[in-house]
Amino acid sequence: MPTPELNAVVTQKIELAPGLMVIRVVPDGWDLPEFAPGQFAVLGLPPEADRSDLADVEDAPVKPGKLIRRAYSIASSSKALKYLEFYVTLVHSGALSPRLFNLQPGGRVWLGPKITGTFTLDLAPTDKGVILVATGTGLAPYMSMLRSELAASTGRRFAVLLGARHSWDLGYHAELVTMEQLSPHFTYLPIISRPAEEPMPWTGRAGYVLDLWRSRELDHEWGHRPTPENSRVFLCGNPSMIDDMVELLAGDGFTEDTRKAPGSIYVERYW
Repeated sequence: MPTPELNAVVTQKIELAPGLMVIRVVPDGWDLPEFAPGQFAVLGLPPEADRSDLADVEDAPVKPGKLIRRAYSIASSSKALKYLEFYVTLVHSGALSPRLFNLQPGGRVWLGPKITGTFTLDLAPTDKGVILVATGTGLAPYMSMLRSELAASTGRRFAVLLGARHSWDLGYHAELVTMEQLSPHFTYLPIISRPAEEPMPWTGRAGYVLDLWRSRELDHEWGHRPTPENSRVFLCGNPSMIDDMVELLAGDGFTEDTRKAPGSIYVERYW
């Protein structure tokens, strides 16, 4: 079977920090399908593509002639179908991300024509507040949700609780701060776990994303306590964080949503 054509072009690449980037990809000669905020697309490159100098040396060569493919959550608005934006972290020993990090604007990449995934706002009833909890690039699907829905001014409350190691790992920080300033229905609570490693004294929140829930700061911001009756919680990122958050939220009556038992917590584990 022939290797699929590299059918898309990188039009923008922003390196936020070493090993952390945002790229925009535009289909070449075909139209993007409609998608729901929170869904993902598949990117691919051939094994012959060069790897980033920041990555580890590959232990064994990937089988030639077959694209290396991985799914990435879309960070761009579902209302802007000229491009897809992805928020990517470098997995130093990985197969695809070191090759993606070596791309520059104008570089070609394979973009899967099908966009899919069930981790969307459609899960949550429209009369419930939405609490979006993430670590690292788990923020990506939430950016799509906020960029697509926040400006609708429906009065629905949104909150982002974001954890990272360092301030420079808080992707989209400036945009989220601006969203909070412009929207009375949006709350942004970032926290970092290694404030001692900051080049300048850190005056923001320090700890882990679970500490944001324990502090009840969101209760104060919203003027009431989030409960399963009035809110839904989305969890995305590190599976350990998700497991710990599910356990913590259970103390307030939240339960994980499953096929067998509808609940008030929706999860997307990144590995």
